[in-house]
Amino acid sequence: MKEELVYAPKAAVTSVIKAVIIEDEPKGLSNLKNMLTQYCEHVEVIGEAMSVEEGLELFADPAIKPDVAFLDISLPDGLVFQLLNQLRPIDFDIIFVTAYKDHAVKACEYSSIGFVLKPIDPDQLLDAVARIRPRRERDSQIEKRLDLFTNYFNNPNAFTKLSIFALDGIYFVNIRDIVRFEAEDNYTHIYLQSGERITASKTIKSYEDLLEPFNFYRVHKRHVINLNYMRKFVKGDGGYLIMDDNMKIEVSRRRRPAFMEQMRKLQEGL
Repeated sequence: MKEELVYAPKAAVTSVIKAVIIEDEPKGLSNLKNMLTQYCEHVEVIGEAMSVEEGLELFADPAIKPDVAFLDISLPDGLVFQLLNQLRPIDFDIIFVTAYKDHAVKACEYSSIGFVLKPIDPDQLLDAVARIRPRRERDSQIEKRLDLFTNYFNNPNAFTKLSIFALDGIYFVNIRDIVRFEAEDNYTHIYLQSGERITASKTIKSYEDLLEPFNFYRVHKRHVINLNYMRKFVKGDGGYLIMDDNMKIEVSRRRRPAFMEQMRKLQEGL
């Protein structure tokens, strides 16, 4: 079942956002600070560190109360999770600044935690910063999102839950409870086994890529389905699926051969 968090993203950020940076490369730290100054004038860097040990010393200062921490994952004296685990409960937002292009990025996407890839792209930085809220407006669920991140990062094969950044809040949903996705422009409607619907501010393509390892399949430009909820495939009338929620889902002509091959593999247990 889903758990709803009352959290409403706003269109624009006007308050000053206080930030700390944990980055072990001097050039990388300087570059991030310069880019924040150039592109994100409302972000004020109030502290910086270059290791887990320095990070602990930084946060020990009672004057350091950031809204967000920009964190490199790999530091000279360990992974940044060692720092976060000693600081918990976390009461600030997190943006990972990382060179990991697959594993860590997927963990961020599953958990709705911000990330910026190195080398830093200004548009990606702006997008990550746009999701931050000052302390008084921020949701209280960063702990749950961080748990999702570390669970996937440490053991992706055992991952079972997805964080969805929706129009009306952040939801935590069991992947097995998702029946299908339906695209509408740049938004995606997510239908759950319970009959509930969530509208997410992501394209259906992002969910297709994210959930392919979990038995989800793109059958149409507007539809990604959970193959576990198919009831019947009707070959006539152009070809369509009947799902367990009784919805008829068209299988596009272009995708039909690949879909039929996928069905064959499922029947053979491959």
